[in-house]
Amino acid sequence: MRKLKTSRQPEILDAAMAIADERGLDALSMRAVAERVGVTPMALYGYFRNKDELLDALVGRLLGELTPGDPGRTWQERLEAVAWGARRLAHRHPALVPLLLSRPSVTPDAVRLVDLLYQALIDAGVPDADVPRVERLLSTFVLGFAVSEVNGRFTDDSGAARARRGADLPAHRRLAEHLAPDDWDAEFAADLTDLMRIIRPV
Repeated sequence: MRKLKTSRQPEILDAAMAIADERGLDALSMRAVAERVGVTPMALYGYFRNKDELLDALVGRLLGELTPGDPGRTWQERLEAVAWGARRLAHRHPALVPLLLSRPSVTPDAVRLVDLLYQALIDAGVPDADVPRVERLLSTFVLGFAVSEVNGRFTDDSGAARARRGADLPAHRRLAEHLAPDDWDAEFAADLTDLMRIIRPV
């Protein structure tokens, strides 16, 4: 076993992400990460006091991959960039993205992204008192859609299955031909458009 150098925190997070990507979040433990890095579990505690701190750091790492891009872009372009980026992130790390719905944003990278979202909403003309609420509305939709999509709730067959289960129910019968979207990208884009109208009605 070798000792970790002070610059090895990224290596620990890389190992943790790789374990979750390969074997799922349930397989992620301090011992598993230590084995992947090649150190004793105790060596990790100088970086993360417990698994909760490791998970918070993973949230920060994930959110750090998202960016609204050039601050000169419109508020809508910045919000859409983060939204589409979050959906792509979910496809890259399906086991990890649910953490974004279950853990707070406490690391510097995570807090920085939230501040950029706040600024986009301020630029959209959302009253200051409503900005945190609208940010939660937007983030919960984007992450909820992405997590549902990569973890099986949204599939090409889900609408058809729903139609079959509800075949004897009047609303299901009426909507049967609409229950299986042809294009999840188009549905996500339409949902974002609706949210943008809520944020700043035309």
